[in-house]
Amino acid sequence: MAHLGPTELLIILVIVIVLFGVGRVGRIGGELGTAIREFRRGLQGGDKEESETEGKAKNNN
Repeated sequence: MAHLGPTELLIILVIVIVLFGVGRVGRIGGELGTAIREFRRGLQGGDKEESETEGKAKNNN
């Protein structure tokens, strides 16, 4: 697989900015960051909910 160096990444970034515009690229980046944060929160929350459910099931037996 080809390795991307700093020059290639810079060229890709310039192409993306030309296609979408600076404002839209910034908004997409912000939304991506929010989505990743919510995904991580969901993973952590899912573990807590599972352990609470398991604890209640053990108490009922």
